[in-house]
Amino acid sequence: MWNKNSYVYITTNPKKTVLYIGVTNNLKRRIYEHFHNKGKNTSFAGKYYCYNLVYFEHFTNIEEAIAREK
Repeated sequence: MWNKNSYVYITTNPKKTVLYIGVTNNLKRRIYEHFHNKGKNTSFAGKYYCYNLVYFEHFTNIEEAIAREK
C-alpha cells in the first residue's frame, strides 16, 4: 500500500451558510483552486463561493481520508 499525505477539509462561503467537504493531497493548492473558481457554476464549491477553510485533518493513508470524508 502506498502512503502519502492526504487531507480531508471543510470550506464554507463568506456568509457561512454552505459547507463543502473534500479530499486532496495538496491542501494549499486546493484552497487556491477553490478561491480562483469562486462564482463559476462548473463546480459546487465554485457556484456557492466555498473557499474559506474552516477545518482540515491530515492522513497518511488515502483510503482512511476517503472513509473520513464519507
